[in-house]
Amino acid sequence: MDWEILLTAQVEEFLDALHQADRETHRLVNQAILVLERNGPGEGRPLVDSITASQITNMKELRPPSAGRTEIRILFVFDPWRSAILLVAGDKSGQWRRWYREAIPEAEQLYATYLKEREREISDEWR
Repeated sequence: MDWEILLTAQVEEFLDALHQADRETHRLVNQAILVLERNGPGEGRPLVDSITASQITNMKELRPPSAGRTEIRILFVFDPWRSAILLVAGDKSGQWRRWYREAIPEAEQLYATYLKEREREISDEWR
């Protein structure tokens, strides 16, 4: 059974811009997302790696190949409802550590917001 893939607005905007700027890398990123959808948490390196600097213990990064000089990364979390939430996407080339320092806190905040909204939806369904 495939995992559901959910994207934040930030990831959608990044992928739209990537499609305009580098269609081949965009295609490779989409292929990586499809592999994640199919394999879920069973997917490992080199496509998926753990993020140890996050307060979210199961935060991971999608590491798709690229056609050029980009180093695309997408931070994500598998939620309790069999979904992969793609939280923050970016190109970390040339800014290896700085990208993580900025992206991880943003991803943590977006995931906290997502969890609150999802739990609210579930409690509304039970009323």
